[in-house]
Amino acid sequence: MNTLEEISDVLKRLKSAVIFTHTRPDGDAVGCAVALARAFSILKIKNEIACDSEIPQKFRYLSGAEKIVKTPTLDADGYICVDASDATRLGELSRVFEKGAKKGKITVNLDHHVSNTRFCRYNFVRERSSNCENIEQLILAMGVEGDEEIASALMTGIVTDSGSFSHNDVNGDTFRAAAYAADRGASVEKITYETMRRQSKARAQMYVRVLSGLRFLFDDRLAVALVTQEELERGGLKQDATEGIVDFALTIEPVEVSVCLLEVKKGQYKASFRSKGKVNVNEVAGKFGGGGHVLASGCMFFGEIEEIMDRLSYAVRQHLEDA
Repeated sequence: MNTLEEISDVLKRLKSAVIFTHTRPDGDAVGCAVALARAFSILKIKNEIACDSEIPQKFRYLSGAEKIVKTPTLDADGYICVDASDATRLGELSRVFEKGAKKGKITVNLDHHVSNTRFCRYNFVRERSSNCENIEQLILAMGVEGDEEIASALMTGIVTDSGSFSHNDVNGDTFRAAAYAADRGASVEKITYETMRRQSKARAQMYVRVLSGLRFLFDDRLAVALVTQEELERGGLKQDATEGIVDFALTIEPVEVSVCLLEVKKGQYKASFRSKGKVNVNEVAGKFGGGGHVLASGCMFFGEIEEIMDRLSYAVRQHLEDA
């Protein structure tokens, strides 16, 4: 693995860069990309951000988020991946990325997931509660002091990926990174409201209906929520409206593992896992081609929902028995 200083030297030599982030981006993904793009602009390095999915409305308050494109328009010499554990996490853009890599573009991987595959020419992977903590250190290594735009983007990732500083991987580095961002103008109050509190009536009603249908298994140690396409369409909602459901279920005693199954399309479900610590959900998700963190991971399931429930519950039960 490369050091931040080595990565910094590589990035500063670029004349142009495309920043890729993962499909269905969260606050950390958007925050990393926007902050790094702003740092490139300060250094006069031409850049753009590419993501194959629409950016959730709740992150569009960030300056720079409105410029994110679904397909790169810039024939850049550098391809930079942020908050993605492997190339497949780029979704449809994985083919664009891999084609560029084969043509000799400089590829850089900046991530914090334990499941990262080190898939680029240059890799910096350090486990932190948010990848924005790594990006902050990189930006400083590049000689960019940072401004309010960078600070707000970084704080967005820090706040959202740390669960408002509540996850057990939060440490002194997390608070030092947050202090850096706060000192440069990031408003925790605004970021928390925009990303976690603001919601529509339709979203609140969907939330109540889904939680009322939670399934509990294995003496209530596993909780599973199901969000169908029909449920989203009923309220005119998008997939990002489901964020928070998996975290709420984990607050229930004696739940040890919480899962949210989101129907992406007929026969395909996105699974989000959360654990209180006794079960390594990165290993569970890994059985189905996914991954992430020990306490928060994800994967995709294909098939009928009851068949998926059987496969999912069997995999979780094996880990619960060892807990």
